[in-house]
Amino acid sequence: MSDAGIEMVGLTGAQVKEKCLEGKTNKVEIHTDISTKEIIRSNVITYFNIIFLIIAIVLCAVGSFRNLTFVPVVVANTLIGIIQELRAKKTLEKMSILNSPHALVLRDGTQQRILSEELVEGDVVILSAGDQICADAKVLSGEIRVNESLLTGESDEIVKTDFAELFSGSFVVSGKCYAQLTHVGADSYISKLSQEAKALDTGEQSEMIRSINQLIKWVGILIVPIGIVLCAQSYFYNKETIQNAVSTSAAAVIGMIPEGLYLLTTIALALGTIRLATKKVLLHDMKSIETLARVDVLCVDKTGTITESGMSVAKITWRADADEEDKQQYNRLLADYVASSSDNNATMEALRVAVFHMTNIGDTRNKASFVMPFTSSVKFGGATFGHDSYLLGAPEFVLQERFEDFAKEMLPEMEKGYRVLVFAALDGEVSETIDSTKVTPLGYIMLSNPIRENARETFSYFKEQDVRICVISGDNPKTVSEVALRAGIDRAESYVDASTLTDDVAIKEAVEKYNVFGRVTPKQKQKLVRALQEKGHTVAMTGDGVNDILAMKDADCSVAMASGSEAASQAAQVVLLDSDFARMPDVVYEGRRVVNNVGRSASLFFVKNIFSLLLSLFAAFRVMTYPLQPAQISLISMFTIGIPGFLLALEPNRDRVQGNFMRGVFVRALPGGVTDYLAVAAMVICGAVFGMKTEEIATASTLLLSVVGFMIMVRISQPLTRFKVAILVGNIVGLAVAGYFLGDFFQMSKMSKICVLLTVVFAFACESMMRYQCRAVDWIDLKIRDFKLKKLRNF
Repeated sequence: MSDAGIEMVGLTGAQVKEKCLEGKTNKVEIHTDISTKEIIRSNVITYFNIIFLIIAIVLCAVGSFRNLTFVPVVVANTLIGIIQELRAKKTLEKMSILNSPHALVLRDGTQQRILSEELVEGDVVILSAGDQICADAKVLSGEIRVNESLLTGESDEIVKTDFAELFSGSFVVSGKCYAQLTHVGADSYISKLSQEAKALDTGEQSEMIRSINQLIKWVGILIVPIGIVLCAQSYFYNKETIQNAVSTSAAAVIGMIPEGLYLLTTIALALGTIRLATKKVLLHDMKSIETLARVDVLCVDKTGTITESGMSVAKITWRADADEEDKQQYNRLLADYVASSSDNNATMEALRVAVFHMTNIGDTRNKASFVMPFTSSVKFGGATFGHDSYLLGAPEFVLQERFEDFAKEMLPEMEKGYRVLVFAALDGEVSETIDSTKVTPLGYIMLSNPIRENARETFSYFKEQDVRICVISGDNPKTVSEVALRAGIDRAESYVDASTLTDDVAIKEAVEKYNVFGRVTPKQKQKLVRALQEKGHTVAMTGDGVNDILAMKDADCSVAMASGSEAASQAAQVVLLDSDFARMPDVVYEGRRVVNNVGRSASLFFVKNIFSLLLSLFAAFRVMTYPLQPAQISLISMFTIGIPGFLLALEPNRDRVQGNFMRGVFVRALPGGVTDYLAVAAMVICGAVFGMKTEEIATASTLLLSVVGFMIMVRISQPLTRFKVAILVGNIVGLAVAGYFLGDFFQMSKMSKICVLLTVVFAFACESMMRYQCRAVDWIDLKIRDFKLKKLRNF
């Protein structure tokens, strides 16, 4: 079949079936989503599960069956992790289908909208502004401007005409064309790049996950040699039985393993993702939750974010000296321009609706001999009819240095919040470079977008949460300012025209001074985001059009409206499926709840790790047997770490995430870990002095660890609420009941009077000891933060 035939009718149904049988479809098997098999394997076959298995086998071999209390907890942790990840995967897969990329294809002479993975080699697709090119192709007819920045890193718009190559992964900025697919699926350019990227990179991790993995790595390195040393020392030097040597060494190793921490993190992220899914928010990756929780600057566009995505023509004003005949002529010219334009953006759609309903225009339309589509880089488009040329676009860019001469005609409308376009005659050829002295304004078009009903409430929330809003728009800065003021955005009355920001230095100065930026080009949007990041801000960028993609790509987190361009939705990390910006507070809140609660609960796990490490080193240097048994460690972990940690992770938390995740966890955990160590070490030394039994010392140490554990729970639960008090009281009662009725099972023995007295005295001492340590650690942490803040400001 010839190209001409293909262009007219596309492939037939029979040809499509034949291509499918040959495997020449656009379905790509390369994906970053984890499979069910991988989820099960990643939860079952872990380094620490292998360590637990070895410990269980060794304990069974020496007959210490009572110390296998950790096994049910490990099994439960593994099963819960698998179930929650599978549940999150199922939810996200359902939502991803709704947001899958589509394509407009020509088959059997009719246009059909299908999923991009249903395309086959040889299909003819119709591409227009906002579309992402989903397979390699060649242009058959028409002209488009393409941005290949996601592939090459270069942001220049490239004109593609007949027989030009199109690469998958790029997106259409303007224009319209018919293109035939040449390479699909795994053979396409973007798929080959994806294969290389997957071979080189397993994916970026969030700070929280990265910190936890780092902790787990170092713990994993330390526990094996420490366990071997303690076991050998107890058996060979302290002449303990092999059963006791193995049991006490196992207790030390189990104490150093944060067995529930990774599970807690996984479940918190999975539940957060599921909760957002119920609110029609799709996360392309779970790390976005943490990033949004840390956001302190949110960059938004005016159209589609502050205002409704729909646009309408409020009025058209022709030049003052035009009579009725001139106005009719200008109406016809504007109608001809709109009919000839291939632009399909919101502005042009609004113009089509308006001009085609004008009276006395007639049905005949003059077709332009040349059309230059509107682009965000020059902010105007043009068309030539015979010997006459016309421009339509932003007044500052069409009139350039002559803008001030006509500003008085437009400023009153801009102050009302209208977006103003100028329709002008050009004496010369249409191009991206024009001589403003040859431009004659014919009239002005006022476009309006109603402000979203809940915009003021949404932005008020962000102000309360110390999140700065920056409005970055391609519209006139005065118009943007007026709209932002009506939406209640802080400092919106102060604005800047980005066309005056001629270098990076000016941009860096402007980001600290202004919250409203008008006449911003796509490249400038990207530079503004980078400038904010260089100032130490965590930046989220929202957008719905192709002109937002460059900035979204560089932002710490990108958010797209599903009603916008498909390319923007595919490039974003977060997609608002109902295109309602009022969902953003829910997204930020969910992120803060997950990260703050995981950080708080992680400190409970970390206390045990610090204590066990210090006590293991103490035992090794003093050549003594580790004083605790695995069953006792399990009892403490259950009621002072595991259960309260998971329950506290469900608490509401709206505090903005600040600082380094691991440092925050360490600051909260260090006083408790050191207090635990000092209390148990002192009990061991005093027990030896007073001739107490080993079982008594172990029981007393378990009680002291429990007391300190509940002190830590009170510290990290501030301010206390009924829910938190219930968690605290419930776990105290649970531990008391388990210790009393299941004392033998958890190896809790009777204590002598001197042992009870020492336990009470040390418990009171622990409170004072931890209080002063907390003050010291908080003071040091505050000084470090102040020093870093001053350093950042000086930078």
